[in-house]
Amino acid sequence: MGRYIARRLGQAAFVLVVAYVVSYLVLWALPGDALASITGGQSSDLSAEQIASIRAQWGLDQPVLVRLGTAALHAVTGDFGRSFVSGRPVTDLIAESLPATFEIAGLGFLIALAAGTGIAVAATRTRSRRLHGLLLSLPPLGVAIPSFWLGLLLIQFFSFQLPIFPATGNDGVISAVLPAITLAVPTSALIAQLLAQGLDRELRQPYTDTARAKGASAGRVQLRHAFRNAALPALTIAGLVVGNLLAGSVVTETVFGRTGVGRLTADAVAAQDIPVVQGVVVFGALVFVTVNLAVDLLYPLLDPRIVTARTTRPARATAVTA
Repeated sequence: MGRYIARRLGQAAFVLVVAYVVSYLVLWALPGDALASITGGQSSDLSAEQIASIRAQWGLDQPVLVRLGTAALHAVTGDFGRSFVSGRPVTDLIAESLPATFEIAGLGFLIALAAGTGIAVAATRTRSRRLHGLLLSLPPLGVAIPSFWLGLLLIQFFSFQLPIFPATGNDGVISAVLPAITLAVPTSALIAQLLAQGLDRELRQPYTDTARAKGASAGRVQLRHAFRNAALPALTIAGLVVGNLLAGSVVTETVFGRTGVGRLTADAVAAQDIPVVQGVVVFGALVFVTVNLAVDLLYPLLDPRIVTARTTRPARATAVTA
């Protein structure tokens, strides 16, 4: 188990390093003028001495690889530089934006988990073929609906026609309901599709027939015996689910006028604020790595064969060689 954890931690660190280096090189290779972002588009009004002073102050007079090495050393300590636009530390900007994004992402994940699990369980539990087909047609529909269109539709019905929820703003949990639903729909569709396929497959396995023969009810067989194995594929895509929530927050926060990480990213991209974009990219990679690491460490608890299979292979190979 210790080797398994150490290997996963090493992979996580490697992914973070690669994400940082690649994103840094790509962002600085894109066309654009960092000096214009720093000066607010007034670099043409400055003298050559002033431009040289600004470039030296921000380290833009050094080669990109030298800047990469310096920035990477600072990033290890949590310093991702300062914003070209506001001059504030990138970590402060991201930290201020996190609560609003976590609010809708967390609520959206809970809604997606409940809705996706409910659809999958109901679809595999019902004996009606029509209802089974209807429920399984919902996940593809949920994936196909554009998030911005769904958000505008929810605002039209539940903010204007039925003034239940506010259309914009960060005014507590009630203002997070519509954005959370917007994020939850495609995520719940993904969970429902994978979980329904897993339940259908597991319910046809011999061990479920044995459980039924021993007198277990249909609900017990589905939820107690089949659900645990069927949940493994759905658990595998936890990183993808988190990615959907983070990526969707850019559009969702713009539609609902919320000030979160998504809105911060959109504004930074529009202003070519490279340090902020870099910080958001690394933060997203950190979330991905953390979630996938948690899933990897949770796997052995759900299926101990994952660790035992890895540990027995070298022993078998040694025995054959001997």
